[in-house]
Amino acid sequence: MQRWLGRWSDHIYALLRFVGGALFACHGAQKLFGVLGAQREIRDPEGLVAGLIEFFGGVLIATGLLASPAAFLASGEMAVAYFKAHASRAFWPILNRGELAVLYCFLFLYVSARGSGAISIDALRRKRTAGRAAEQPDEADEAHAG
Repeated sequence: MQRWLGRWSDHIYALLRFVGGALFACHGAQKLFGVLGAQREIRDPEGLVAGLIEFFGGVLIATGLLASPAAFLASGEMAVAYFKAHASRAFWPILNRGELAVLYCFLFLYVSARGSGAISIDALRRKRTAGRAAEQPDEADEAHAG
């Protein structure tokens, strides 16, 4: 299975990053805009900060633009959310209803460590920057030519 799926690992990672980020952004949209069956939480400072991290962090993660720092922040937010809202109810996440926070925490920790990946806005930006650098003559070459 790994031989066959391994060829698609960049695509599968991009899909994982996109779906995880998009779903996370939906949680932020609930808090910020009161959509998707939830009430706005912008009057509560914690809800506002969580909504901002979830919405904008989710968008950055999904698109692969600065995904590593955005995912690190999102991972930390989910760890805080777990311990503030779930851990005191029961030891096991399945019992305290915190399994989604734990899953997001570790998913985003992985994204933070792996980065945006080959299929991302960051990768497009790197290609464009490398292309521009290749087009411009080196200063050393110009000195030898003159």
